[in-house]
Amino acid sequence: MPMLDPSQLVIREMQEDEEQMVLELLKDGFKDTENRLILYVLTRPLALLLLAVVSSGLRFLLNSFVAALLGPVLLTILALKLLLRRSPDLGCLGAYYRSGQRGLWVAVYDGDDVCGCVALQPCPQGVTRTAELRRLAVSRWYRRSGVGRRLLAFLEAQARAQGYERVVLYAAVVTKAAIGLFESSGYRPTGGHSWLGYTILQEFSKEL
Repeated sequence: MPMLDPSQLVIREMQEDEEQMVLELLKDGFKDTENRLILYVLTRPLALLLLAVVSSGLRFLLNSFVAALLGPVLLTILALKLLLRRSPDLGCLGAYYRSGQRGLWVAVYDGDDVCGCVALQPCPQGVTRTAELRRLAVSRWYRRSGVGRRLLAFLEAQARAQGYERVVLYAAVVTKAAIGLFESSGYRPTGGHSWLGYTILQEFSKEL
């Protein structure tokens, strides 16, 4: 964990020439979370039972024991990866967050070192005065140095300035450090998304 000079950390809108850098930062964090989440899902008792049942059935259809054993696992991993990566913003970060009432900001240290990012977008119609926090990420070297907390506080200030009264976010259950940051900042669990009865994404919210 590096020792940072808080006066050298600036948060501002992402510039066009920084888009690829921010995308790589997001992909780095996303890949780590994705792998841990897939391992978490595949090691749940019900998932193991279903994989065993499918493998047993395939042994009667395939001549290869290895194929019957590994096939369902590989297909499940592929399906989970496709599901987790389905997001409209990753293909065009700049254009996506410059439209509507969205926004994407970067944390820059010592003038030119982009070390984190955070984004905001309105919740779908029907959920009034509520913004969604998205794409909170900090580069590996700067983690646990206060950058994430500064980005979170900055986004909340932006949301208040735009007239929002509530912020919601979704965090994978395996991201313990991020969940700890949110809870210590006043966010409370309000729901989530499940797979085979197991929660994989937790919803948190905070009144501003």
